[in-house]
Amino acid sequence: MSDTPEARVQRELEEGIQRDFSASMSYGSYLDLDRLLSAQHPRSVPPQHDELLFIVQHQVAELWLKLMLHELRSARVLLTTDDLAPALKRLARVKHIQNQLTEQWSVLATLTPSEYAQIRPFLATSSGFQSYQYRAVEFMLGNKNRDMVAVFDHDPTAKDLLSEALGEPSLYDEFLRYLHRRGYAIPQAVLERDVTTPYRMDDDLVDVFAGVYADPSQHWGVYETCEELVDIEDNFQTWRFRHLQVVTRTIGHKTGTGGSSGVDFLRRALDLTFFPELYAVRTRIGG
Repeated sequence: MSDTPEARVQRELEEGIQRDFSASMSYGSYLDLDRLLSAQHPRSVPPQHDELLFIVQHQVAELWLKLMLHELRSARVLLTTDDLAPALKRLARVKHIQNQLTEQWSVLATLTPSEYAQIRPFLATSSGFQSYQYRAVEFMLGNKNRDMVAVFDHDPTAKDLLSEALGEPSLYDEFLRYLHRRGYAIPQAVLERDVTTPYRMDDDLVDVFAGVYADPSQHWGVYETCEELVDIEDNFQTWRFRHLQVVTRTIGHKTGTGGSSGVDFLRRALDLTFFPELYAVRTRIGG
């Protein structure tokens, strides 16, 4: 037979490729795929084709959020030990995770209002508002809200995670403490603030960052970290906006399944900021 592309109907397995997994770990067992791929439980009766999309979309988002928390926690620990370079590596990975989360909305946006209406009754009172990992990410970035912890009274694991995150310094808190140890004039009120409360802008801290941005070459590591944090907030806002747009095109101005006002509630989140001084300083740059 001629050895042409048309004639090559299959690729032969190489001799060294593992075939027997009776006593060896396989790809599926390492990733626990039996459990992972059996974790989708559509509730619609009669079954609706698009419900699997809705479930997988949100389960995948939760996996990315799990990894994001892992990277943010590591970055925070590295800042406490003054290891800025590897902390920046963690933040760079966080940005790529955020890109994945934002791009996912394009898949869910293929769900039309008519299609979603077929599955929405079966969601009952469940809502993305109740994602405790998303709340933990917000807490990690400084948007603390004690009232959110009570939403998870029914789930001890989630409540314990959020209670712990509420009481811990945010990533930004640890960055400012790092700057203090490096000799920057971080206001004492910022260093001693109650970390269980939402972060509030300090005008004196804007002066500190104005000095950094006035001479980046002399403050390169700090300057780079500031821009990484701005990237993360920018990405977060892009994610929020895409969420808002997908919800708008899918349910309009209906009330959310979890009881929120829906689109209006999501729109107000766009006014939240994690690192206010890093945006305020931009007004100072270039005089």
